[in-house]
Amino acid sequence: MIRKIHTQVLVLGSGPAGYAAAFRSADLGLNVTLVEKYDTLGGVCLNVGCIPSKFLLHIAKVIKEARELSTQGVIFNDPTIDINLIKANKNKTLSDLSRGLKSLSKIRNVILLNGTGYFLNKNTVVVDGKKEMIHVHFDNVIIATGSKPITLSNFPIDNKYIWDSTTALSLNTIPKKMLIIGSGIIGLEMATFYSTIGTQVDVIDRFKRILPFLDKDVIDVFTSSVCKDFNILLETNVKDIFIKDNQVAVTMLNSGSEKKIFYDAILIAIGRKPNISGLNLEKINVELDKNNFIKVNNQLCTNVSNIYAIGDVIGQPMLAHKGMHQGHIAAEVIFGHKHYFDPKVIPSVAYTDPEIAWVGINEREAVQRNINYEVAVFPWKNSGRALVSNCSNGITKLIINKDNRTIIGGVIVGRNAGELISEITLAIEMNCDIEDIVLTIHPHPTLCESINLSAQIIQGTITDMVNSKSNIR
Repeated sequence: MIRKIHTQVLVLGSGPAGYAAAFRSADLGLNVTLVEKYDTLGGVCLNVGCIPSKFLLHIAKVIKEARELSTQGVIFNDPTIDINLIKANKNKTLSDLSRGLKSLSKIRNVILLNGTGYFLNKNTVVVDGKKEMIHVHFDNVIIATGSKPITLSNFPIDNKYIWDSTTALSLNTIPKKMLIIGSGIIGLEMATFYSTIGTQVDVIDRFKRILPFLDKDVIDVFTSSVCKDFNILLETNVKDIFIKDNQVAVTMLNSGSEKKIFYDAILIAIGRKPNISGLNLEKINVELDKNNFIKVNNQLCTNVSNIYAIGDVIGQPMLAHKGMHQGHIAAEVIFGHKHYFDPKVIPSVAYTDPEIAWVGINEREAVQRNINYEVAVFPWKNSGRALVSNCSNGITKLIINKDNRTIIGGVIVGRNAGELISEITLAIEMNCDIEDIVLTIHPHPTLCESINLSAQIIQGTITDMVNSKSNIR
């Protein structure tokens, strides 16, 4: 027996983009149905991504800060890692957050359907549930099915020796020695956590630099800090992997030479791809780009007028906060508002230690666009707050357009960089003149005043240090 229902707005996927779209639609007075294939709401971000990784990275941060205090006369014993208790607390936090989303759904009268959805036609989705088949007829649908890890076909994920990010976050074991293939944000964050709790970590990548979309001076500051925590091996490829005596033997290629190293576990972190398989998009002729992301316009609408898509499934940057904002826009467009997704910039953060946060354009992009630009770098070794907080290894970097004196980009490397980047983001969105930052009084001593001091370097008014060519260019 097939049950049939009708809804004004159908949302596929309950991750940050999906639940933001569903809740905003409901708040606007629309009838909403939300489909989720897993038993819990929140998608990858809440269950096996952003939130659990930050739970673990917070533990790593506290451990490192405790170790750093030993140089100031406060000495702790080495921490005892109770992996089962950490795992239990992590899972409880995730469960509480997921239940919170379910409660918010109920308050808003959002109908929840547990099952896998696929298109029957451009007005109907079939939800294949555990107990029943449901045909959902909709006026509009928002696809928010997210992304999934890219795997290596010749090295299948087996959960014991060869991991993806989900396995790494599950905390089934703490390997003594671990290889991470891929030096992107996920790989570096997992290297941060596992190295802090005692795992010997190697990170390899086939490229010449980690995070190649950032300027070299930024990466140099970061790598000089983390090189004592884990190894980074660049221009290195994996030739083969095989399991022997409860270890993984990895043959690596670097500059034509081979080396075999044994590890207890391997994490494959080479990126993510859109989660569209099984949606039956070809049946309704929804257009995809060359990388199989769903193509949308600036109102998040596909080439089919009542079908919208948001979040990771439509492409880079694959960030939860981007998807959440798009969820609001899509709901408002469906309601009838003439709203558009048109941000000047979207901030990004690597929650490593030190953190890296960036927004806007970098120097390489400024050169490519033929922008007459100027750069100021404030080293945190000149910050009193950074010095007393044991995080003087950071920098704050601002990039301005010299022709109109507006801020066009910024990077922060250092503790809590992710909490600081929003000021630069707002400055770019508001088209701030660099003088606006200079004349805004920041509290002292703080890490956020490094943004003000970077602006003072450009203005030539800084007194906390001597302006030099190494700090401005």
